[in-house]
Amino acid sequence: MAARFSRDEILSRLKKKIDNGEAIIAAGAGTGISAKCEERGGVDLIVVYNSGYFRMSGLPSVVGMLPYGDANGIVMHMGERLILPVVKDTPVIAGVNGTDPTRNIKLFLKKIKDTGFAGVINFPTVAVFDGNFRRKIEFLGLSYAREIEMLKDAKEYDLFTMAYVFTPEEATLAGNAGIDVVIAHMGTTIGGSVGVTENLSVTMDTAVSRIKTIFHAVRDTGSEAILMIHGGPLLTVNDVALVFKKTGASGFVGASSMERVPVEDAIERTVRNFCNLKIETDPA
Repeated sequence: MAARFSRDEILSRLKKKIDNGEAIIAAGAGTGISAKCEERGGVDLIVVYNSGYFRMSGLPSVVGMLPYGDANGIVMHMGERLILPVVKDTPVIAGVNGTDPTRNIKLFLKKIKDTGFAGVINFPTVAVFDGNFRRKIEFLGLSYAREIEMLKDAKEYDLFTMAYVFTPEEATLAGNAGIDVVIAHMGTTIGGSVGVTENLSVTMDTAVSRIKTIFHAVRDTGSEAILMIHGGPLLTVNDVALVFKKTGASGFVGASSMERVPVEDAIERTVRNFCNLKIETDPA
């Protein structure tokens, strides 16, 4: 079972790494074996998303954004029964749907804490939506600001907080709220059998520009949040290293890039090697 961590303990761990010039790496885990391997690999944070359940079932991560299940219920099940029992010494973060109108979110946050999660992140997030639909859900109170309020409430339970932001305006809200980690989200990750293709993602140059703008917006609030990056064209180690250099980001959050794409490649390659075997009989 995962060790218990206070918010200050996690911040101390992460800031020590940054002071040593080491990047902060968070990885999504949709299965227990993902979490085990990520911890063995040295990851700093393990994040449990409802999308991880679908992603590791062979479905697109965006399924987690749509009404195909109770997002908060799925995350609680995954954490309690699949992830937390196999993690030893890594903080586990729960993806909480902060706009869920069918729950008392404060009571749910207490349950998150009592179950053994060390922190929360706003996922699923309405920030993935735009256009008229986004305007409607914002008007009806299912707003991004409500997700930020959820993260602020989480501090009352000594939970570590992480916020996905897509725009400078969202970055300003997160910065003013004193969120511990602000993550510039570049959209659905490219690659693999169920990822988006490059023509449906932003270019690397556009991602760098957006990340810089988001980071500036956070810093303009006076926030000292740890700044991280996620998604879009950021698939490989080299991609992330390049963006670190160009933006000053202190860390990376990987989900599909950490568990889905590596698993797809490894299983297909291993099975293909077995399938290429020929029957040979030793004449002796």
